[in-house]
Amino acid sequence: MTVPGSRRYATADTTPSGPLDTAARVQITLVLRRRADLPGDLVEGPSIVSRAEFADRYGAAPADIDLVTRVLTAHGLTVDSADARTRLVKVSGPVGTLADVFGAQLTQVSAPYGGRTVEYRHREGELRMPAELADVVLAVLGLDDRPQARTRHRVAAAAAGQVSYTPPQLGAIYKFPDGTDGTGQTVAIIELGGGFGQTDLDTYFRGLGIATPTVTAVGVDGGKNVPGGDPNGADGEVLLDIEVVGGLAPGAHQTVYFAPNTDQGFLDALSQAIHADPSPIAVSISWGASEDSWSAQARTSFDAVLSDAGALGVTVTAASGDNGSSDGATDGKPHTDFPASSPHVLACGGTSLTADPTTGTVTSETVWNGGAQGGATGGGISDTFDQPTWQANAGVPTGAGGGTGRGIPDVAANADPATGYQVLVDGKSYVIGGTSAVAPLWAALLARIAQQTGKRFGQAQPALYAKAAPGTAAPGFRDVVSGDNGDYQAGPGWDACTGLGVPDGSALGAVLGGSV
Repeated sequence: MTVPGSRRYATADTTPSGPLDTAARVQITLVLRRRADLPGDLVEGPSIVSRAEFADRYGAAPADIDLVTRVLTAHGLTVDSADARTRLVKVSGPVGTLADVFGAQLTQVSAPYGGRTVEYRHREGELRMPAELADVVLAVLGLDDRPQARTRHRVAAAAAGQVSYTPPQLGAIYKFPDGTDGTGQTVAIIELGGGFGQTDLDTYFRGLGIATPTVTAVGVDGGKNVPGGDPNGADGEVLLDIEVVGGLAPGAHQTVYFAPNTDQGFLDALSQAIHADPSPIAVSISWGASEDSWSAQARTSFDAVLSDAGALGVTVTAASGDNGSSDGATDGKPHTDFPASSPHVLACGGTSLTADPTTGTVTSETVWNGGAQGGATGGGISDTFDQPTWQANAGVPTGAGGGTGRGIPDVAANADPATGYQVLVDGKSYVIGGTSAVAPLWAALLARIAQQTGKRFGQAQPALYAKAAPGTAAPGFRDVVSGDNGDYQAGPGWDACTGLGVPDGSALGAVLGGSV
């Protein structure tokens, strides 16, 4: 039986790099079906369920786990773990056996990635599975371990007259609610490489006059907190995320999940973060890739996990991309970034901000588009996901192909490296921007509003869009009406550059608390 949505296509930039080691033992992830479908009103809230109730109602059935274990063991594979709540089953065995059982055409290749050459197992075509598992197994991830995502941060070039801000200054500019610091909340952060050192954190927060927040590193699928000494690489992303959250919500506990940069590692880390105990108030994601670079089974599996987040009261914030409306594609067409394009994510776009950091007075705020200097906020209309009902009255235009798709971003904040964030990475001070900074900013804001209101928000978009109308600023936002990201132009109301706009944190508490 074919695994639905499992097809992978040939890529032009790969080079064979020797024979595949079929005896090497690896672990893959299987995604199983739910016991019952998640009701739409539970995903969109405001009701949520406990972790135990979720597992009993919407997790994997014990009989399905038993069946998968029995069938795959008979084929010479080992079932290492099975989690009914997340519906993930970890299976290991020799590469050759796994390829035979799942019909994978695997080769060893090398390809350019992030300025260097990487080697990985590459596959093309569809996967198969034993007929007994049809309809039970929805996805098989990990046979192909190509790098799946890229960071959404940019280190600012040295330039005279450059403007930059500390996270607390941006909290004042965006009017984060007074008397809050995120105490009692947990913010989870997903990282697919790099690391942080405690010395960096202590030095940075001491410089801000803030007590160093509690930050816990968790390894997933062999991923580890390993600082690599490259601020332009994953280290810059990791420290940016932690320092933005900590600078804006220092009372919140941070849990940073480190996983391999594969679709399997990404999914496993996201699942673990969303289903953690205690449940985080928000999960921040600053990694992504164009929708069409994912297999359909991976997108579907991610979107299902993101639905879990809504039911558990967890809000997922995700960067919308740093390459404008093309999302870095070279076919001349607009593209949206995933996972930001999922309707179950709060997609975060970017602006260029000029403000007085002392008084918080804003001189101007426009769409981030670096032009010749490079970089622009991602945004557009999804080719994969339909427009959700809560976005129907916001004035989202039809997509390039004429379809009515999900529009991104939903929200925005400062992202221009030329007006970027002052951070410390591997012992050195940098100014960093990108929509990578916006996802943790919004996660920190949600932590403070949760402290203020005593509520969890889950999928926050229905509340944020409740009074959105074409050409009109939505409550809780300051509209950004100038600039473009390539194919899309900003204007009054929602647009495919900055969404509903940038936060007025003092007013958003009432919006998310249900009093507006």
